[in-house]
Amino acid sequence: MSECVMEEEERAESVVSSCVSLKTDRSKGHPLNFGIRPQGSPLNYQKRSASIGDSSCPKGEKKRRTELQTADLNNSVSQGGELQEVIEGHKMSLKRRCEHVTEGTHEAGSGTLLNKIYTELYITEGQSEEVDTQHEVRQLERTSKKNIQDTPIKCQDIFKVLSEQQRHIRVVLTNGVAGVGKTFSVQKFSLDWAEGLENQDISLVLPLSCRELNLIRDEQHSLLSLLHVFHPTLQKIRAEDLTVWKLLFIFDGLDESRFSLGFNKHQLISDVTQVSSVDVLLVNLIQGNLLPSALIWITSRPAAAHQIPPSCVDRITEVRGFTDSQKEEYFRRRFSDEDLSKRIISHIKASRSLHIMCLIPVFCWITAIVLEDMMTRDQRGELPKTLTDLYSHFLRVQIKRKKQKYGGKQRPEELTEADKELLLKLGRLAFEHLEKGNIMFYSEDLERCGLDVSEVSVYSGVCTEIFKRESVIFQKSVYCFVHLSIQEFLAAVYMFHLYTRKDTAVISQFLKYSEPIRFSGFAGLYTNNDPATSLDDFLRRALIKSLESENGHLDLFVRFLHGLSLESNQRILGGLLDQRNSHSETIQKVLNNLKEENSDEFSPDRSINIFHCLMEMKDQSVHQEIQEFLKSGKISKRELSEIHCSALAYLLQMSEEVLDELNLQQYKTSEEGRRRLIPAVRNCRKFVLAGSFLSTSHWEVVASAMTSNPSHLLELDLSKKQNLTDAKVKLLSSAMMHPNCRLETLRLRDCNLSEISCDSLASALRSNPSHLRELDLSWNQLKDSGVKLLCGFLQDPNCRLETLSSFRRGGHTGTTYS
Repeated sequence: MSECVMEEEERAESVVSSCVSLKTDRSKGHPLNFGIRPQGSPLNYQKRSASIGDSSCPKGEKKRRTELQTADLNNSVSQGGELQEVIEGHKMSLKRRCEHVTEGTHEAGSGTLLNKIYTELYITEGQSEEVDTQHEVRQLERTSKKNIQDTPIKCQDIFKVLSEQQRHIRVVLTNGVAGVGKTFSVQKFSLDWAEGLENQDISLVLPLSCRELNLIRDEQHSLLSLLHVFHPTLQKIRAEDLTVWKLLFIFDGLDESRFSLGFNKHQLISDVTQVSSVDVLLVNLIQGNLLPSALIWITSRPAAAHQIPPSCVDRITEVRGFTDSQKEEYFRRRFSDEDLSKRIISHIKASRSLHIMCLIPVFCWITAIVLEDMMTRDQRGELPKTLTDLYSHFLRVQIKRKKQKYGGKQRPEELTEADKELLLKLGRLAFEHLEKGNIMFYSEDLERCGLDVSEVSVYSGVCTEIFKRESVIFQKSVYCFVHLSIQEFLAAVYMFHLYTRKDTAVISQFLKYSEPIRFSGFAGLYTNNDPATSLDDFLRRALIKSLESENGHLDLFVRFLHGLSLESNQRILGGLLDQRNSHSETIQKVLNNLKEENSDEFSPDRSINIFHCLMEMKDQSVHQEIQEFLKSGKISKRELSEIHCSALAYLLQMSEEVLDELNLQQYKTSEEGRRRLIPAVRNCRKFVLAGSFLSTSHWEVVASAMTSNPSHLLELDLSKKQNLTDAKVKLLSSAMMHPNCRLETLRLRDCNLSEISCDSLASALRSNPSHLRELDLSWNQLKDSGVKLLCGFLQDPNCRLETLSSFRRGGHTGTTYS
């Protein structure tokens, strides 16, 4: 059987692919119990429903429901044996789907028992309403800094009320970056239910993958027919059964859906037999119009989670992947050779990029494959320290495995022309859909890139570990890359290949040149009259395009592009890229561009990626200079360039130690350099920006520091901000309203505040008054109306303000409160 394309019958059981971890079986060891009327049987639930009812319903409605449930109970008792047989069949089917997992490959019989290798992922509860659209590598960096003291939640407990303050939990939204373990958590929850171990008060657990729902997005269905289609074992279930059972609908992968959810304007549906589109059915389920007692669990990457209005969600959880101890446990359990696991763990700890990425289970798997191969053979090269290095080796390992398995006259590392063609077609697919934000693909997507199912099958020895068929339903296939970062890497390989082949049309379209690029040679061979054709100019324009992105969705792609410019990485890929002599002069131009790039018009968060590109090109000079700078403690003497400031902002932000004070005026650098330091505000207690000009994007970084989890910022000094507009004060005030804000001191001396700004501040202080102790508004020409607005919140019993200063030129109105 093909490794990449499984048989229809086997895939119909939907063996869920997930990179899993590590630990000994945590399950209780209870025998399977499919006897008559288990705790969670529909008959038992009907009895409880008939006696308890729904406390949120009006009395008349409760009475009507009870009468209907009692009548249905009498009918169901006579059919109890048949219904219980359906439940048992569904549990057996779900068990077959979930009990095996695979790491990256779909070879027949390669699955491992989930309960044999299962460990708890780190899942926390949070009610943040922020929409985190930053690139997921950036989100991982922030996740690694989040409060480790947050109370973790087991995936089996996400519908359980954990405190007296919480109300009944009906809708749960679980966030997490790609590959962090969301689907894995769904799989474990479903398996424990199917085996009778957990959540037996639920009558039916009904997983529905959004990637598969996409296949019928243009069709019309009722909720009942939808269940019959996706869960054939439930064909005998009737409409009246759904209304009285306790159901859990799991919509896994909202970010993968290709339909929009219109919560403001849609068809109202309350009958499970009423026909409509999939998106309308989902909206009515989530809002409670359809089966109001049903539980709903939605998983999504953070950028897509905002599709669900906060008012519809009772609990938000976040899957954060592996803790540091779980990372180590993964490698110890994967390798029986203790010395090998220790060497791998030590190498990962030595590389900040690799260590952060290993928060993701699937990245641990990629790293393990590469380092095991390199450490167990006679390898003479240096172990990979950059992401480009690692992913180039990963692709090389897959090429070698294919050759060893299927034979061939070439050396194991060499690619045939057919292999190259296939991988570049996959690269085209990766690139075109990276631009669109798609991570799931269908047959028509493959065909547009010159791929077809048979072609993918023939060369599956290469594609198995990087590109897979996720499921088969309705005689249609759903495909994806093993992880988003692999899609980004292959997209960069494809783009770099186009550059070496001088494909002006695609490159011009990507970089949005006003005229097609004119090529006259390759890197380092260009005159000053034709700069657009040089390697350094190509990479610079790609960098600028990524900086222009608000969410940084091209950040990792551009890092890979820079890494691929090195001849050492081109060599690792075994001929996939046409190797050219990247002259040292050209590479030095690229490095100089990165070090001298003016990014003043972009967010300081975006500018940090310039430093990462430098690291992908294995230039450690800036990093080493900043490390020496930090050790010296002489922050006011050494002059710092802009790239130094980006590196410093990153290192301060990622430091385990929270900085007591960050005062931008103490650093000997340009105004742009000071602005590039602003992201470090997220890891300091006091931040002083007196006199610096800030754009809206800079203010957004400060606001995010005030609302982050956890927020360390206690004192903020924004004095002498002549450009402190009403819009910026409003942004600041909104951050002060956030429940995560812990700000105790706010200084706005000489900021030319208007009455509108005073109103915004007053609203913020009334909304979240418990933390602020000192507010300094000296040297603002406040009118009496502005002062009155600001003083209004002093009446609030939760007000903790001790000092309010409002000095004016020629007099003052300063008051101290105790």
